[in-house]
Amino acid sequence: MSNNIQQAPILLNRDNFFRQMLRHLSGTLQDVIGLHEAEGFIALVGQKIGDEINQEYLQALQLDRLNKTQVAEVLVDLKKRIQGDFYVIEETDHKIVLGNRQCPFGDKVIGREALCMMTSNVFGVIAAENLSYVKVNIDESIARGHSGCKVTLYFDPDSSVEGIEYYGPE
Repeated sequence: MSNNIQQAPILLNRDNFFRQMLRHLSGTLQDVIGLHEAEGFIALVGQKIGDEINQEYLQALQLDRLNKTQVAEVLVDLKKRIQGDFYVIEETDHKIVLGNRQCPFGDKVIGREALCMMTSNVFGVIAAENLSYVKVNIDESIARGHSGCKVTLYFDPDSSVEGIEYYGPE
């Protein structure tokens, strides 16, 4: 192979390739079947990934369940491991509010709101599997043009706030 080709300033690596692929897959879904239906498809993937990640943390920590503080720590840690920058804004008995300065999908997430269902479902599955119930609301997102993300997890089933509800074992 020519040295010129190997030295060409092409921004192509596995990470960037997969981000581009996800951007185009989610964009195609949004364009062809609509945002709501695209979110549904991505939610199914997020649920499976959430189950797998939850089991990995439980096994690694040798626990049967996480408490609320551990759930918050796991959510922050998992996002850091995939190059997100989540942090806890607030933790009370009734909710956890997380902020984020960097999406794991990078700039490829802009305009691809359906990808936010990955965060909602991964967070929702992990929280519900450990705490029995959670309602997740993506208050702000980089995908929708905000400078960062704000995600609130509510633990009161009687709460009238908007969000997607997730149920786990009692």
